[in-house]
Amino acid sequence: SMLRVFARFPVSALQMSSHAEPEVLLEKVGRTGVITMNRPKVLNALNLTMIRQIYPQLKKWESDNETDIVIIKGAGDKAFCAGGDIRAVTEAGKVGDSLAQDFFREEYILNNAIGSYRKPYIALIDGITMGGGVGLSVHGLFRVATEKTLFAMPETAIGLFPDVGGGYFLPRLQGKLGLFLALTGFRLKGRDVQRAGVATHFVESKKVPCELSVQVLEVRGLFSASSVEGIVKNLKTDGSEFAKKQTETLSKMSPTSLKITLKQLQAGAALSLQDVLVMEYRLSQACMRGCDFYEGVRAVLVDKDQNPKWNPSTLEEVSNQMVEQCFSSLGEKDLTL
Repeated sequence: SMLRVFARFPVSALQMSSHAEPEVLLEKVGRTGVITMNRPKVLNALNLTMIRQIYPQLKKWESDNETDIVIIKGAGDKAFCAGGDIRAVTEAGKVGDSLAQDFFREEYILNNAIGSYRKPYIALIDGITMGGGVGLSVHGLFRVATEKTLFAMPETAIGLFPDVGGGYFLPRLQGKLGLFLALTGFRLKGRDVQRAGVATHFVESKKVPCELSVQVLEVRGLFSASSVEGIVKNLKTDGSEFAKKQTETLSKMSPTSLKITLKQLQAGAALSLQDVLVMEYRLSQACMRGCDFYEGVRAVLVDKDQNPKWNPSTLEEVSNQMVEQCFSSLGEKDLTL
């Protein structure tokens, strides 16, 4: 009889006996599984503890007969999920802690589970949705944006690359939009998130003006060069306000990250999501071995001086060989899906 009483409670009610708020709420509402990322104070940033709660629950709901659909959302009114807890990852990398491997590996396994989910998976991307938050939404069947949605893949600014399957979904956006978003970290807002193809639906709560349609044409021409140097040259030659702004943005990014990202998207255009995640895991470990990721996190997230000292500091100094090395196999340490 005790079990019957418990069965009627949402899981969150059972967890409330401890004083700390649970970082993820997992509940059944009728035949719907609901996942709520519950760290609103840090914009629902995704950590390993959360990944380890979400993944097994998704697997369970996928195979049980009592669940028809899964909805994932963020607590609070600011963010769906602003990204992975990468500060913890760089701290671990400095001292050789295994979190530097475990976080990426388990996050990518979760991304793959979402991409191959056998039941409708609906992400309510209301608010900030960046990096790791994109990985929890974009591979699912439905992504619902609102006028509060703010989407970006801002990794080149911290010496990383647009991971969590960015190599899969970004090159599949119209024109060169994906490459533009990947290199510049450009923020898409509101309805533009759906226009770009990142969201599948938009829930109207007020009229928002259209910006994107103009830009797609501009982006396609400017970002169709086959090298980062070529793209920068196009932007400088073009000289429009938009192009000037993007040139300035790119000049602040890690040169190594920009080159890795271009190659990642070029390769990912022809790969399955699984193969992309295997490639991205290799790249993540290359970033852990390098210096720009640590320096980027320091400059943007720790000291917040916004003044990273990239090494190499120019695009020209990043050789093809250096880029190639980042993509090489890790042997038995490769990600297996």
